[in-house]
Amino acid sequence: MGGFHRVGPGYWGGPHGGGAGLLGLLLLVLVVAGVIWLVASLLHRARPQHQHFAGAAGPTPVPATEDHETSEALRILNERFARGEIDVAEFTQRRDLLRGN
Repeated sequence: MGGFHRVGPGYWGGPHGGGAGLLGLLLLVLVVAGVIWLVASLLHRARPQHQHFAGAAGPTPVPATEDHETSEALRILNERFARGEIDVAEFTQRRDLLRGN
């Protein structure tokens, strides 16, 4: 009875030729790249986003110590100023209006 006799290229390439080795290597590279991308995107989402102020010498944000509605409005005003949506003059004007000055 004969045994197993291989005819043709080997599965992983090698001296008998073949392309499955290249396909396996490509699959491995794609899996490793996918894992790296997944870890990088998770780390990016977990890192806190820094807010940029419109100017370094601008006014200091208002601490929210007034009643609930006023403190909520001041919190939103502070956030808008921190994001650069409003300038110093508008921030100061709205802050004074909310404070009742």
